[in-house]
Amino acid sequence: MPELVLILIRSIVAFVLLLLMARIMGKKQISQLTFFDYCVGITIGSIAATMSVDQNVKAINGMLALLVWGLFPIILAYVSLKSMWFTKMIDGSPTILIQNGEILEKNLKKNLVTADELMLLLREKGVFKVSDVEMAVLETNGQLSVMLNSNQQPLTPHKIGISLEKEHGPTILIMDGILLDRGLKERGHTKEWLLSEIQKQGAKDFKEVFLAQIDSQGNIYVDLYKDQAKRYITEERQPLGETLKKIQADLEHFSLQTDNPEAKKVYEKEATNLQKTIDSIFPYLK
Repeated sequence: MPELVLILIRSIVAFVLLLLMARIMGKKQISQLTFFDYCVGITIGSIAATMSVDQNVKAINGMLALLVWGLFPIILAYVSLKSMWFTKMIDGSPTILIQNGEILEKNLKKNLVTADELMLLLREKGVFKVSDVEMAVLETNGQLSVMLNSNQQPLTPHKIGISLEKEHGPTILIMDGILLDRGLKERGHTKEWLLSEIQKQGAKDFKEVFLAQIDSQGNIYVDLYKDQAKRYITEERQPLGETLKKIQADLEHFSLQTDNPEAKKVYEKEATNLQKTIDSIFPYLK
């Protein structure tokens, strides 16, 4: 058999086996790449490459090696599910680098992380001041998890006692001119309703719509084949300025109603901050 044909056949076999091993090992091999997974990936790739071009290596030997290196990590993963000790031995354990706002130099040295590298990892998380960090943990996959100080964390509706309507993921109703009946039924709408909505955007039928999507608030996104512009159909809502004013008034009302001194201070402070925000953005809301 000609050498080029033999290399072609061996390469195809190696590629198929490599693809099979990648599928069997699952997404964890990519999303949570530990040092062990990194070594396994390099070894499997090296075996596949050698099997493709080195005719001194028998094809059956290469396939056996790929199967061993592909199945062995899977066996170890199942064992790790049963034993926490085994998991720590294979993958290691997370290391705290910053605690209570203080850098733990000993842990940095254990993991061979310099101060410059620590600052790089923090900047990747959008943190530029060490003083803003309450805790930073170096995970087993080399990523840094950061918890900010409470005064640096963003203000959420939950923290100020405001309940919001729960949102769900948006639903695609039309894709590439094809009506998706399942999504339409899940949202409780009919084909006639959807047709009337897209006709408002200039489409005669579903085939003229490249993509139509509806979110939890009832807003519809429509993109037509003939029109590059993205159009929205929105339900009538209260203007943003009026909504913010209502929230600010509610905060002032809560501060007057509560008998808890600490809660009263919190409500008054948030009401004042929100009023400043309204004053600064109100000219742009007109």
